[in-house]
This record gives sequence, structure tokens and C-alpha cells, in this order.
Amino acid sequence: MASKPPAGDPVQDAPQVEAPRRAAAGLTAIGHTLRIAQNQMGLVRTARTLLKVNQKDGFDCPGCAWPEGDERHAAEFCENGAKAVAEEATLRRVTPDFFAAHPVSDLAARSGYWLGQQGRITQPMYLPAGADRYEAVTWERAFAIIAEELTALGSPDEALFYTSGRTSNEAAFLLQLFAREFGTNNLPDCSNMCHESSGSALTETIGVGKGSVSLEDLHQADLIIVAGQNPGTNHPRMLSALEKAKGSGAKIISVNPLPEAGLEKFKNPQTPLGLLKGASLTDLFLQIRIGGDQALFRLLNRLILETDGAVDEEFVREHTHGYDAFAAAAKAADWDETLAATGLERASMEQALRMVLASKRTVVCWAMGLTQHKHSVATIREVVNFLLLRGNIGRPGAGVCPVRGHSNVQGDRTMGIFERPAPAFLDALEREFGIKAPRHHGFDVVRSIRALRDGEAKVFFAMGGNFVGATPDTEVTEAAMRRARLTVHVSTKLNRSHAVTGTRALILPTLGRTDRDVQESGRQFVTVEDSMGMVHASRGNLPPASPHLLSEPAIVARMAHAVLGAGSRTPWEEFERDYATIRDRISRVVPGFEDFNARIARPGGFTLPHAPRDERRFPTATGKANFTAAPVEYPVVPQGRLLLQTLRSHDQYNTTIYGLDDRYRGIKGGRRVVFVHPEDARELGLADGAYTDLVSEWKDGVERRAPGFRVVHYPTARGCAAAYYPETNVLVPLDATADTSNTPASKSVIVRLEQSPSA
Repeated sequence: MASKPPAGDPVQDAPQVEAPRRAAAGLTAIGHTLRIAQNQMGLVRTARTLLKVNQKDGFDCPGCAWPEGDERHAAEFCENGAKAVAEEATLRRVTPDFFAAHPVSDLAARSGYWLGQQGRITQPMYLPAGADRYEAVTWERAFAIIAEELTALGSPDEALFYTSGRTSNEAAFLLQLFAREFGTNNLPDCSNMCHESSGSALTETIGVGKGSVSLEDLHQADLIIVAGQNPGTNHPRMLSALEKAKGSGAKIISVNPLPEAGLEKFKNPQTPLGLLKGASLTDLFLQIRIGGDQALFRLLNRLILETDGAVDEEFVREHTHGYDAFAAAAKAADWDETLAATGLERASMEQALRMVLASKRTVVCWAMGLTQHKHSVATIREVVNFLLLRGNIGRPGAGVCPVRGHSNVQGDRTMGIFERPAPAFLDALEREFGIKAPRHHGFDVVRSIRALRDGEAKVFFAMGGNFVGATPDTEVTEAAMRRARLTVHVSTKLNRSHAVTGTRALILPTLGRTDRDVQESGRQFVTVEDSMGMVHASRGNLPPASPHLLSEPAIVARMAHAVLGAGSRTPWEEFERDYATIRDRISRVVPGFEDFNARIARPGGFTLPHAPRDERRFPTATGKANFTAAPVEYPVVPQGRLLLQTLRSHDQYNTTIYGLDDRYRGIKGGRRVVFVHPEDARELGLADGAYTDLVSEWKDGVERRAPGFRVVHYPTARGCAAAYYPETNVLVPLDATADTSNTPASKSVIVRLEQSPSA
């Protein structure tokens, strides 16, 4: 039987600390998964729901974007995926009575954990100007309010339309179509905060801003480098792919400032041997200093160049551009500077080189540890240089593998959710719909916050997500949101963003991935794109949490109809009745989706074309893969300061907090902890268990403070620290962003630790 939500916020002032784990998954993960699922769904609903996750006739997990192979396990989900499903398929409900009992000020004082535990929102809710409580509102009135505010704007560019990675292809396509027919390219999305750096670097260097590998490529690789990524928590099903690669003889190098249990040993819960013994994964652990990855790959490139026969000269000659300038820069890489930037020992780098040279097929995987620094784009370009040197793009078992975090974040971008759309995409959109799409660039996430802060944007619409919880510089962001005339959130559950509102606010409850979607033409399905470019269908199987919910495509279609009125020639009502009509239009606008409806009907879906992978064709400005030669950068930290990275606990997914533990790192019952190397802590006079305020230092001189963190002595890289977000987002300056991509630099924040009294 499902349990009730917590009545009050749990006390988090004294987290317990024990030794970190040395292995991921196993029996402990199974037990934890079942407990959480049963608490949210009850036993029968748990079985009915989890057995449909990531199945060909089921629904796509609302968690990460890791792909599935053609052959599926009966339990094709991980611990954190099960948590995401359980929270969406929960039997708990947030009704109008809940909002009557909890004013917005009360919601604002609650933790993200408490808000998320309350359950599914059942009706549209409206916060009038000057009111202190949300009240129930009809869908018709909700859309009329949105239309009233949008049509009163002085310019369409005063509106912002944000998209979370959970949004389906169909809903994303409709949202960008509506925004552009309305007259703006202000389409910020969660990719702006995560893999924008990857897309920027890959588009310039290989011509496609996506990964170039498949699951089969990972299985066939000789060497896999996992850099700036913690798959045991963030993409647990990736561990199965690494285990399979190891079984075929692959070697694995992990590059990370913290040791992570998932990369040490994986106890595969799908096999008896995995449960009992587990498989060691990492062959070489390079415990790099935060932000030292560009220097590492630059020196490896120098060493490859200096090794006779190591460069794939035919590939370089036939398929690349810019080699001479790159080679000159790489040959200038300095050992002493590299050792200082990385914190590594020379012997470990030489061992890495031997593994690289022994590999004929190399894959490099990465995530936020590479993408959220000032020099992230240059770092990823250097990774591409590394792969190009030995011809490791465009052949089996090799390539680039940026591991996307949210289940359809890549698909949303493919559908046109982008503030800087390609002219060819806009041309196709205009031909198909007879609209005049704006050609000037819109606002990304950081620029959207600035626009709200400066009064340049007045209406904020979010398709999913927790914008306030996910973004940097919390105090600045929240003040900016409160300046809006209207904030609208399409949501399944409560989060912090519902408590930080404009003058007026709406919460529009929507169907989730697990919910059955029936429209006028019959039962519907939506589609998603995974991290490796596979598009497949998602069909919910549960009765909706409330009869008052609308699907995401229906919400966009009705909003568009209310705002654009009879002057729009777009068949919004037809799109709501039958999602196949949306896919027909996508097939004529988005390359790679030709004959969409027929191809998606095949079990397992289809793979999108990828020119570098499929035919070693590079659609760049030069027509070839581009070597680059950026100066090496790395953070320089003043004496007495540490370099902080923000990260997730094992009991969270993005900003959704499932629990207050981080089992793999030995934390229980609290989230306000900061991991510091014991030697650094001693030099700073901070005992294990002491309490400290984290204060970030930035060139603007503004004090940004996160108070009351318990110091945990932990084997991080020297000079580095780590703490959980969103609690530490307050420390990340809005203007501290990556060059080119404008992604917040949340992985390299200079902080001082000021001792504070224990709570």
C-alpha cells in the first residue's frame, strides 16, 4: 500500500556520514528501488508500471536519455529511473484543497524534497495579482489569461518559452511552431545549461552537434574514456554497456575529480554473478583537478604526435582541415604546466598514453564535468582533436559520446527548440505552414534571466522543468522571475518554481509519460530521441492522475488557438485530436524524419542519420572535420580558496530530490554537505564534522553565500571541493558562463570556506 506524503519537512541539520561505497547497484539498489516504488505506488501498481518502462510497447523512462538495445530485459530500468517513474505514477495527489491550506509563502519556505513528495497536481491553478494562494481555474480561463498577457505585450520578444528535456517531440515541435508564429525565437531550454557546450564544439568540428556512437560501438570499443561523468548515479544503465564492453576486452579510463562507486565496480542486478561478485570497470583512474581536462587531452595529443606511426595520416589527409595549426599548438604543450593544471602524476599520464596507443577503436564519453566551465567548448574541441588524430570518428567502435542527461533533451533540440535556429529549418517551417518566422536570434537561459531582471521580458512560459531550481545565481534569478507579469508552468508535480512567481501565475497540470493519453481520434503515443539518436514511441499505460489533466500537445494547441485566434492557418485543433498529424508535418520539416509515422510504427523505432558516423562526411564550413588550436586554459585558484563543483546526490535526478541520502558517498539524512580533501581541510582549519559557509568569489565583487554546510573529509582531488545543487546554485554568478555556449560554469566556482556554528 502506498504511504502518505510527509506532513512536515524532515530535519536535515545533522547528516550522518560513513565510508563511501566501492560498488554500485546490487541487492541494496534492488531493495531501495522497491521500497520507494511501493511507498509511492503500492505493490500492484509498482509491478504493472515498472515492467512497461523502456519496453517497445511501453513508455520511455522520464529520467535519463541512455538508449536501449534491440533486446530488452524484463526489468529495463535502473534505480533512479524507477524513482522517477514512482514519483510520476504516485497515488499521492495535490488538489485545490492543498493549495487552500498552503499559501505561496508557505510553499516558498519548503524544501524541494517536501514539495516533490506531495504528489500529482490534479487541476489547473491560478494565482491572481495580489493573492497569497493559488485557486482552481478552468482550462478556458487559464488560456484566456495567457492570451490576455501575450497579446498585450509590446513585442513578441517580451515572451519567453522554456522547454524541459522531458517534453515529447510532438509537444516540442508544436511549442516552437507556436512561438515562431507568434513572432519570437525566445526558446531557451535545459540544454543551454548542460550540453550546449558539446553541441557548440561538435557542430564546429564535425558538423553535427550530437554524439557519433551507438550502443554497439561502445560494445566494440578497445578503449573507453569516461571523463567528467558519474554514470553510477546519473546514467546507471550505462554501467551495463561498460560491463559488456569490458567482457569483450575493452579497457576503461575514468577521468574525474572524485572517485565514484559506479566506475569502480558494478554489481549488475540482472545476473546472479553480477549480484554476488560484480565487475570491476575502471582500469586507470585519472583523478584530475577540476577544469584540467583540456590540458590533459592537449598533452596526450602532443605525445601521440611524437610517436612514430600513431597518427592515422590517411584519415587526417582525406577527411580533416586545420591540422598544421593544431599540431603546432599541441607540440608546444608543456609537461610542467599540464601536471600543475591536472594534478596528475607523469607516470599515470604515460600509462594512459600506452592504453591509447594500444587501442584501434576509442570512444570518449563525457557529461557536465566537461561542459560547465568557462573553457568547456575548447575542452571538447580538444577531445575531438584527440579522436581525429587516430581516425576514431566514423568507424565502428569509436567516436564522441556526450551523454545527455534528460530523456528527450536531444529530441527537443532536433524539433527546433533553439534560440538560434538554422535558416534552413526556418525556411522549411515557412514552406510547410505559410508563416513568417522571425530570423533574429532569441534568448537562451542566461539571457532570459537577464531579460526578466531588466524588464525586457514580461511573460515566462515553461513546458516542464524547475527553472528556478535549475538555474544559476538563485537570488538574482528569483528576483528576475518576480518581475514578470505572468509566469506559467506546465507540470506534473510541485517544485520551487511554483513558489517564485510573477504578478500572476498559472500551474497547468499535464499527463506524464506513464499516463494513458486518449484524444478524440483514439489512444495516442508520443516519441522521444535518446542520447544516441534513436527515435522511438512512448505509450503510457496508467489511468491519468485526474480527469482534469491535458496532454502537453493539447496544452500547446489550445494555447496557440487562444492566442493566435482565427488568423492562424495552422490546424491546432487537428493536432490535438490526432498526434499522427503532427508527425506528418515533422516529416516534411525536420531532416531525417521522412515517412515518420510508418517508421515509428516499427518496434524499437529508427535511428536518425549522422553523416560523420554513417559515411565519414563532415557537414562543416570547410566540408571536413576541423582540427582546432585554442590556448590551453584551466582555473587558477588563490591561496586559501577551493574550486567547487556542483553535483547530484544518488537520491536526486536533476533538481528532483527523491530522498536525503547519497548512499554511494556515505551520506545519510541531509544534503548540506561539502566534500573536501582531508589535507585541504586541515590547512583551512576545518575538522570533519565542522560547519562552514560557502562563499563564492567572482570578479563582480558580489558576495554569494550558501550557509551551514557540514564538512566531510573526502578523497577529492587536492584543491577541489564538491557540494549538491540546487542548494549551491546560489554561488554560481549569472555571468560566469562558458565561452561560445553561454552555459553556466557550475563546475568551477572559486569559494572560500568560513566556519559557521553547527545547526
